[in-house]
Amino acid sequence: MAIAQSQSKMVSIKGGSYIPLYGRDSLKVTIDDFQMDVYPVTNKEFLEFVKKKPKWQRSIIKKLFADDNYLASWDSDTILGKNKALKAPITNVSWFVANDYCECQGKRLPTIDEWEYVAMSNESMADARTLETYNKYILSWYEKPKTFNNEIGSTFKNYWGVYDLHGLVWEWTIDFNSVLVSGESRKDVDNDSNLFCGSAAIGATDLMNYAAFMRYAIRGSVKAKYALKNLGFRCVKDIKD
Repeated sequence: MAIAQSQSKMVSIKGGSYIPLYGRDSLKVTIDDFQMDVYPVTNKEFLEFVKKKPKWQRSIIKKLFADDNYLASWDSDTILGKNKALKAPITNVSWFVANDYCECQGKRLPTIDEWEYVAMSNESMADARTLETYNKYILSWYEKPKTFNNEIGSTFKNYWGVYDLHGLVWEWTIDFNSVLVSGESRKDVDNDSNLFCGSAAIGATDLMNYAAFMRYAIRGSVKAKYALKNLGFRCVKDIKD
C-alpha cells in the first residue's frame, strides 16, 4: 500500500534500443516506455518517509539491511544534520531502504539499463555519448568534492526532462550488482575486482568512455547494505497499457 507523501514529479521516457557500454556490437538492449522521477529523492522527502515507517530509522534498522554509515550525518532518527539541506539529495541510504521507499510510492528503482538509457542524453540529444564535451562534463564532476550537498536541479535538464543524473550523486539501481564485463550472456557477472582494471574494457562499445566504466565499477563494488555519503536514488514507474 502506497504511503501518502509528497510525490516527486515524473516524466515519460520513450523506450527504444541501445547498445550499453558493456555490450557487443550485436547486443542491443530494448527498453520499454516508463516514467522516471525528474529529481533524486531529497532529504525532506526521505525524512517524511522514515517518520511514517519507523523500522527504517537509524536507531531501529536491523544491521542486515544497513551498515553503520546509514544516515550517519543525521543528528537523530528524525532530525537532519545541521549541514543537510532539505532539497539536497538523500544519501547514506542502503539499497534495501531505497527499494522500499520506491515501492511504498507505487514505484520501483530503475534497472541499470533504464538508468543508463536516460543518462546517455545531454540537453538536446537522446544519445550524446560520442560527444567529447558530454564525457568531459561527467568526468569533471567525479573530481569535484561534496556535490551531494548541492540542491536538486543544480545540474542540466537533459533531453528527457530529467535533472541530476550526472553532477550530484551516484544512484542505486534495482539490479546494481548484475554487471557484465565479459562473456556471452548479459547475466554473466565477473569478479568485482576486474571492474577496476583493464579487463573491464572487454566487450565495451566505447573504450574511451571511462565515465561509464566508473559507474559500472562502483555498482560492482557495493553491497545492498552499504550506505555511502555520495550514493542516493530516484524512482521509476512502469507505464501500463
